[in-house]
Amino acid sequence: MSGGFLFQAVVYLTAAVVCVPVAKRLGMGSVLGYLIAGILIGPFMLGFIGEEGGDIMHFAEFGVVMMLFLIGLELDPGKFLKMWKSIAGMGGLQVGITAAILFGGLWIFGFTWQAALASGLALALSSTAIVLQTMKEKGMMQTTSGKGSFSVLLFQDIAVIPILALLPLLGAQVHETGAHGHTLLDDLPGWLQTLAVLGSVGVIILAGRYLVVPFLRLIARTRLRELFTASALLIVISIAFLMESVGLSAALGTFLGGVVLANSEFRHELESDLEPFKGLLLGLFFIAVGASINFHLIAGNPARIALLVSAIMLVKALVLAAVGFRFGIRKDQLLLFFLGLSQVGEFAFVLFAFISQLGILDDDWTGIMMAVTAISMTVTPLVLLVNEKLLMPRMATGKAEPGPMDSIDEHHKVILVGFAHFGSTVGRFLRANGVDATILDSDSDRVDLLRKMGFNVYYGDATRPELLESAGAADAKLLVTAIDSPETNLRVVEMVQKHFPHLEIIVRARNRIDAYELMDLGVKNIYRESIDTSVRMGVDILRKLGHRAYSLHRAAQRFIRHDEEAMWKLAGERHDKGKYITRVREEIAIQERILNDDRHYNPSASDHAWDSEQLRDATKSKPRKDNENR
Repeated sequence: MSGGFLFQAVVYLTAAVVCVPVAKRLGMGSVLGYLIAGILIGPFMLGFIGEEGGDIMHFAEFGVVMMLFLIGLELDPGKFLKMWKSIAGMGGLQVGITAAILFGGLWIFGFTWQAALASGLALALSSTAIVLQTMKEKGMMQTTSGKGSFSVLLFQDIAVIPILALLPLLGAQVHETGAHGHTLLDDLPGWLQTLAVLGSVGVIILAGRYLVVPFLRLIARTRLRELFTASALLIVISIAFLMESVGLSAALGTFLGGVVLANSEFRHELESDLEPFKGLLLGLFFIAVGASINFHLIAGNPARIALLVSAIMLVKALVLAAVGFRFGIRKDQLLLFFLGLSQVGEFAFVLFAFISQLGILDDDWTGIMMAVTAISMTVTPLVLLVNEKLLMPRMATGKAEPGPMDSIDEHHKVILVGFAHFGSTVGRFLRANGVDATILDSDSDRVDLLRKMGFNVYYGDATRPELLESAGAADAKLLVTAIDSPETNLRVVEMVQKHFPHLEIIVRARNRIDAYELMDLGVKNIYRESIDTSVRMGVDILRKLGHRAYSLHRAAQRFIRHDEEAMWKLAGERHDKGKYITRVREEIAIQERILNDDRHYNPSASDHAWDSEQLRDATKSKPRKDNENR
């Protein structure tokens, strides 16, 4: 179906708005929702957009371009150096072993050695967009599997540079043996094309350091926010254009540009200006991937494509499992690690297009490899969903029967669920005051580490009633859930209310929005993780400005108490945006008036009982008065 830009924009956005909420409602995540939307509106289903998917990939390319610029911008060089061992070790082993196995398999399958090597390298890469988006949505970036996945993906992104440099040499080998094809730099010999690739990378690095940063300083002096945003987009698009003009990947160029600018003083400003574009462009990228699946080609070669998808994902999963185990990832975290990274990544679209242009692979096989890439990316959210709903609970159940999970030999009045940074602070404070808690955590690697550190922590999924039963929930008094994921906290609360209604529930909430959802479930004890720290920072700021300690302590307590009361008043009105904003403004005014009245009613000049300076002055002056009396 033909249509202009506005028509396609309406179709894209409508598909996303309809499909993504439905997918999230069914527990499938936003990534799968975008992919389904792309399949539905693509040229091989309803046909609302694209002629054989050609113009769709322009959206996909720019989505990858923006995504990788932001990934490069977020790459902290200091953190990169600290993680270098795991990045080079895990990522290097994964890419090297996977590429070698796939090279051998494709060569046996009938590929030339050049085509087998180029394809093996492209297929060895995983999807940064899908994996990181899924990990962030599920709050798993700080788990063992999340950190390992980030290390592997980061190495893969960097590995694209030498891969792109190698491809022109393989293309030259193909031409020497009489194969046909065209390159973007076909007037140059292969070795000179390789130098052009490396030279282009060097130009981006030097330009980012000596041209872009001074340019941004000049723009910043205008103090026009919209001009800075336009400049950020200009940088991204210019790098993409320059890279494409010399036949390289625009996405790779912007990634390098982001890495170069990660050290500049404009890093956070660029992130904040481009962040509004990030989510939308990622969504467009996933829609484009779904729409690019050529179902006509799949229908013509179903057995071949199914075999390739299964074999490639199996090989990658086995290699990742071995690498993860070698680097200390165990049990459920290992399962999530190798299943999450087993797909072929978005860089493969770029690499296979370049491989085809160089004549290394013919058009038919390029189309098949593109289809394999898209299908593997599409099935990944389904694989992760099956893992979350079926495999993980079975692993936990199987673990509980023979091991320590089935014989929790300590039952306390307090059950603490989640023992990461937040939960461990709560647990250590309770233990320091003579109160023991039965501690549960779903990260098996963290459980092993904490046991070595002297904590009695038990592995398991707290959303399972049988686990809480074995932990003594029938006789406990309090259940404290300190889990980072709001969705998991909600599931725990619903399960406890159903099976253990006598337990008093104390729940961690990230913010006011999460607290509102817990209020809807009838939870009374809700602790927002930022309120106390924020107020304590405000107290310290005022303290350094000369305010009295006792006055600030009293003001902080009243501020928190009123904020909690206001939150309960506002919970029922949050669905009416206009009314909610009006009530928020009223509550803020009331809060400020109460604190001002209290401050004037209790002059800070007399509130120095907690101030050490006043005590020291009083102590110093007292002996002199005694001497005078003598």
